[in-house]
Amino acid sequence: MNFKIKQKVKLKAPLPYLKTSENMPMLRPPELVAIDEIGEVISIKSLETVEVKFRRGNFLIDIDKLEKVDC
Repeated sequence: MNFKIKQKVKLKAPLPYLKTSENMPMLRPPELVAIDEIGEVISIKSLETVEVKFRRGNFLIDIDKLEKVDC
């Protein structure tokens, strides 16, 4: 799946943990992002990972865990 910067996305399913996108990434509890919360892709880190901005922070998420949202 192709994602672009500023693309609106949401999680397909709950994740076991979230990984922050800071210089020294930390694992955070999955409750920080609700399953129906809409985030925005702010950077593409690799072919499989993007950085997504949600209300409670920026997280590195694999693209197979995300789905596009039509807004």
